[in-house]
Amino acid sequence: MISYQSLEQIDKGRLYKTFIDAFSDYQVKIDLPFWKFEQMLQRRGYHSEISIGAFENDRLVGFVLNGFRKWNGRATAYDLGTGVIPEFRRKGITSEMLLHVKKRFKGKRLEQYLLEVIKSNTSAVQLYKKQGFKVQREFSCFEIERDKYFPQSTYNTEHVGRIELDQLKEFWDFKPSWQNSIESVNAIPEAFIYSVVRVNNNIVGYGIIDKKTGDIPQLAVNKDYRGNGIARSIISDMIKSTESNKICILNVDTQFKSAEDFFKQLGFEYSVGQYEMLLGL
Repeated sequence: MISYQSLEQIDKGRLYKTFIDAFSDYQVKIDLPFWKFEQMLQRRGYHSEISIGAFENDRLVGFVLNGFRKWNGRATAYDLGTGVIPEFRRKGITSEMLLHVKKRFKGKRLEQYLLEVIKSNTSAVQLYKKQGFKVQREFSCFEIERDKYFPQSTYNTEHVGRIELDQLKEFWDFKPSWQNSIESVNAIPEAFIYSVVRVNNNIVGYGIIDKKTGDIPQLAVNKDYRGNGIARSIISDMIKSTESNKICILNVDTQFKSAEDFFKQLGFEYSVGQYEMLLGL
């Protein structure tokens, strides 16, 4: 008999074990040591009281992990991970967990529910559509091995302790996804290296990379200074600065083909596509 309850009393070690079991056969290989799992929860705004676990007796066999923030000015929950361990799949557990999640949302005055799902995971996409989620954007993800990248630096780069990202939003072609947002970066600022290029003492381009994982959540250049090698210089500096041998750029909005083409020109390879989906509450 499966029961459903919030994850407020479940410690992260126990949650981590079930997470790894649930994603052991995922379409994208999950490389997630415990420290990285904790960082993911913190970065994406995890709130245990609006997250749900599925239990067989006392065993955690499934979960919906949710974050909470304002998104486009509205109180929003974000599904940062949904999974069921293999032997308990195809029993309707995910649908039931989502029903329990929505019940918990009602007392929190949440206005919408956001998630990302891999495009090729058709069963998950169809499940979310049945739940009322609608596709908002399509994303492409890219990666490259450090030794396959050929650095090109035409501008001097500088590392700064922190960037006031709100002041640089005008550089963006598209709003970063939840996990790449300003709030997500500011949740763990010490995890990142901030690389900037200045002209006349003004920042005209910046990039942010995780010191350990090689994840690049944001890269942007002032529109008046593009085409001069600023972005290439920043990427070369970031790749040199991270400890990771793999560099990942997640959730590039596919409407901006120039961005996709730019990363491909640098040698990055397409890894996976995702849908950003939203449910009004």
